[in-house]
Amino acid sequence: MLTAKRVFDLVTVIPMLILLSPLLFLLSIINALIVGSPIFYRQKRPGLKGQPFDILKFRTMTDAKGPNGELLPDRERLTRFGRFLRSTSLDELPELWNILRGEMSWVGPRPLLVKYLPRYSPEQARRHEVKPGLTGWAQVNGRNAIGWEERLRLDVWYVDHRSLALDAKILFLTVWKALRRDGIHQEGFATMPEFMGSERSPMEPPG
Repeated sequence: MLTAKRVFDLVTVIPMLILLSPLLFLLSIINALIVGSPIFYRQKRPGLKGQPFDILKFRTMTDAKGPNGELLPDRERLTRFGRFLRSTSLDELPELWNILRGEMSWVGPRPLLVKYLPRYSPEQARRHEVKPGLTGWAQVNGRNAIGWEERLRLDVWYVDHRSLALDAKILFLTVWKALRRDGIHQEGFATMPEFMGSERSPMEPPG
């Protein structure tokens, strides 16, 4: 039986895909010319209950390697166009297909890396009690500019307080912050630094 949230996802993502198809096509062409093939980035991410699925994004980095044959740091591989895609969140538009397939929702904790699963505390792992989202409570409260502890705490807060009204508020704030390009990255990083595990008990208050 479809939940109200799943019905909302379907009745909004289908017309959105149709409406944005010219933009998706244009971005695909530009990205193919700048980054090359493939134009999409696929990676296994944990979804509901930690079950993996293939997330789909526009590629924003090249495969440039150093003299030792290892990939260069993210900052050096991130293209100028890729930086634009990230700052406007356009790199995440292909995830609309993940929403259509039911692997993601419009709103929920962002799907992180599979290798992070054993690093979560039991409380932090509760972020997987709901489907991951294209945007979430952590994204409208700092996105990549906040630390991991706070980001995961906000994810769990969403799990405990989720509602269609809260989802609507998050979607509105997401559009507003995307236009302002708030919280795109932490200083010194092109993306979030790797999550190595909790530094303190998740139940311990900040400060």
